[in-house]
Amino acid sequence: MKPARIAVIGVAAVAAIALALVVRAMGSQGEPVAAASAAAVEVRPMAKVLVAARDLQPGQRLTDADLTWKDWPVDEVNPAFITDGSVAVPTADAKPEDAKADAKPAGAVAAVSRVANDIATSGGKADYFGSVVREPILAGEPIVGRKIVRAGDSGYMAAYLEPGMRAMAIRVTVETAAGGFILPGDRVDVLLTKQTRLTNMGGDAGDKFASSTVMQNVKVLAIDQSTRAGEDEQAVVGATATLEVRPSDAEALALAKSEGELSLVLRSYADTAGPSGRVAAPRNAASAVRIFRGGAPEVVVVQ
Repeated sequence: MKPARIAVIGVAAVAAIALALVVRAMGSQGEPVAAASAAAVEVRPMAKVLVAARDLQPGQRLTDADLTWKDWPVDEVNPAFITDGSVAVPTADAKPEDAKADAKPAGAVAAVSRVANDIATSGGKADYFGSVVREPILAGEPIVGRKIVRAGDSGYMAAYLEPGMRAMAIRVTVETAAGGFILPGDRVDVLLTKQTRLTNMGGDAGDKFASSTVMQNVKVLAIDQSTRAGEDEQAVVGATATLEVRPSDAEALALAKSEGELSLVLRSYADTAGPSGRVAAPRNAASAVRIFRGGAPEVVVVQ
């Protein structure tokens, strides 16, 4: 074999080996890039959505154990969902292209709209404690406004009432409401003070005041239109107190309102486990009997 041919073969072999090494190096560098690109595509931005921690039934009042935060893809968050506000989510009137570009409308009207939306769809979990469930909510289901009633919303009192109970308001003053220290959620007794004009057998007439407990251990639903006191409030002064009573107790309370002045007596938290409702009149209570003699009525006190 000629030396020139041997040289050509040698150069070709070296070139082939070098090309193979280059191709191998390029292949090993491309795999991590492709893997990283794939991983970047799979990562989706997530938002915290308020969901039910367990099944919730209508009439149930929400507590800390009923609610929890759940990671939710931002592009699947409904504007009606409640989020923690840490991640921007599309609004109800946002267009898809605007959401992708994270564009926000300009102007004073748009700014007010965004603020209102943020208030309605974000906030702390504690803001919803005490709200009443209006429709069944399954565990893991997002909390939405139409399925709960928050304090101050229309229909809150009807949803807040226990099944079979009624709400009835009575007039109160600072003196008849324990100096204003009776707050929504407290338990009270209802006292009736009434005046009776009596006539004894000697013909002498006089007025007698009597006081008795007509209701005991009754729950206060609201003072005026406040269903709960502020965090720093220790007293609430109002003109009316709304009580939670049974239907039959509501009749007795309405009769007592027409007979005299009602007062609320605050009960201790340690004394709220007893019976609740109407108190039977004591058998040894004094009563007045009207006797007619010669067509003239005469009231006699019977002990």
